[in-house]
Amino acid sequence: MSSATAGAPAAAAPRRSPTAPPRSFLWTRRIFLTVLTTFVAVPVYVMISSSLKPLQDVAGEFRWFPSELTIRPYIDIWSTVPLADYFVNSLIVASAATVCSVIIAIFAAYAVSRYRFRGKRLFTVTVLSTQMLPGILFLLPLFLIYVNIGNATGIALFGSRGGLILTYLTFSLPFSIWMLIGYLDSVPRDLDEAAMVDGCGPLGALFRVIVPAAVPGIIAVAVYSFMTAWSEVLFASVMTNETTRTLSIGLQGYATQNDVYWNQVMAASLVVSAPVVVGFLFLQRYLVSGLTAGAVK
Repeated sequence: MSSATAGAPAAAAPRRSPTAPPRSFLWTRRIFLTVLTTFVAVPVYVMISSSLKPLQDVAGEFRWFPSELTIRPYIDIWSTVPLADYFVNSLIVASAATVCSVIIAIFAAYAVSRYRFRGKRLFTVTVLSTQMLPGILFLLPLFLIYVNIGNATGIALFGSRGGLILTYLTFSLPFSIWMLIGYLDSVPRDLDEAAMVDGCGPLGALFRVIVPAAVPGIIAVAVYSFMTAWSEVLFASVMTNETTRTLSIGLQGYATQNDVYWNQVMAASLVVSAPVVVGFLFLQRYLVSGLTAGAVK
């Protein structure tokens, strides 16, 4: 028995897969993700907890935990400043800029992706090169253009929602066109030919076949355009007045010459961020697929 046992082969030790990462890499990744999560979560916790504190807990000595929980800041934010008006202005401006950007980008990207014309390469390079310039370079030229147009024609672009919508189109439209060109290039041209055989014209093929196939890319463009217009500060601070002020500028109203209502600032920031965060969570899978669709053809 003992000789049989001695002659039996020892049980083989479990071997790691040659493609499995080493343990040191796994622990390094865990530590890095933990530190990164903490770095992101702590400011969010401070914002949420500060919005539920009385002002003395925020303006005085900082406390990690509120002495008492109150929802009063969420009630006062609507009366301290006209937050509802700012919310409506931002919603109108961001929605209109998004719709215009998506519609124009669809037609422009379809033309570049499906047709050959003189200056096509120059157009695409020009569209992409506009993203290399800082936005502040356009502030003074747009301001002068809007003022001169208003003086010459009476069309009030400066200080109006329409002027702000045009301003945001200059930011979102070039990138939207470039993004949709890459997405439409990944859509098989056989779909166009099949639509033409069935009797569709170019516009019929676009709206009945290409647009339904390009929904993820269109949603990605819409999310990008909306977020750009919703959170922009620099141009909104110059191109708006008391009646057309947006949320990003209206939040400054919680800081007066004598006091800063920090708890209301945090509460208003959460209220302002909620629509964008919720919309992003619902459209996240479309956004990711839309941004990566043109990477591999």
